[in-house]
Amino acid sequence: SLHMESWRAEMKEEINRINQVLPNTPANEKTAAIKQWMDSVIDKMDHYKAEHHRYVKEAVTLLELALWKAKLDEKDENAAAGRTKKKAKLDAESVRKEKRVTCGADTVIRNILPFLKLE
Repeated sequence: SLHMESWRAEMKEEINRINQVLPNTPANEKTAAIKQWMDSVIDKMDHYKAEHHRYVKEAVTLLELALWKAKLDEKDENAAAGRTKKKAKLDAESVRKEKRVTCGADTVIRNILPFLKLE
């Protein structure tokens, strides 16, 4: 993903920054410079982890909706031709709810999520 590559490049740059800063830092300020650098690296990592979590959550939502839509698009073999319009509307709503439960999203997501998490 472009985000991951960009984040990786920014983190490498941030990690290597200490090599440019430290040689020009007076000896009595090196500890403070290193601490400031470490805090900066940790803050960036926390930011990127939060961004990654947001992207994973969005992807899982889209996957669930896609699976539900695929299930809804399947031909409904149980449709009866002689139903009234009101009854058909109620049935369509209940069928949509049922297909959301039976689309298998929970199983698919449970098996895919470990590959998307940062650990």
